[in-house]
Amino acid sequence: MPSFKTTRTVRHQATQMFDLVADVEAYPQFLPLCTALRVRRRVPVTDGVETVVAEMQVGFKAIRETFTSRVTIDRLRLIIMVEYIDGPFSHLENQWTFIDRPDGGCDVGFSISYEFASRTLGLLMGTMFDTAFRRFAEAFEKRADEIYG
Repeated sequence: MPSFKTTRTVRHQATQMFDLVADVEAYPQFLPLCTALRVRRRVPVTDGVETVVAEMQVGFKAIRETFTSRVTIDRLRLIIMVEYIDGPFSHLENQWTFIDRPDGGCDVGFSISYEFASRTLGLLMGTMFDTAFRRFAEAFEKRADEIYG
């Protein structure tokens, strides 16, 4: 099963980076391969935690796929978990962590594991998805620079 894990040190605060990742509605503006995103429901679970169910459309050239995931946003612990619900994958899970650094900035952790349900689709889109997932953390850092300076 393909997976990727990285930690990037950025010059922005952990809460700022957390807010960027939690703002799923903005993803089509800057996230690689994300062509559309629709929030189906947003539910507060407990104090500081909410769950968002979202449909993301991804595409490259003539290939378009839509998948649904459950995003658990934990503001108290600064953790965001994404769990696959429906679409072209048999498995997709990713996690974001945000930790302030004593010298300023923060460490942004990103990990993802996924597997396509169809071997053919995996062969067609696998390399493209792998490249895009590796660029996700970079895309959020660039977005933070644009918003926070």
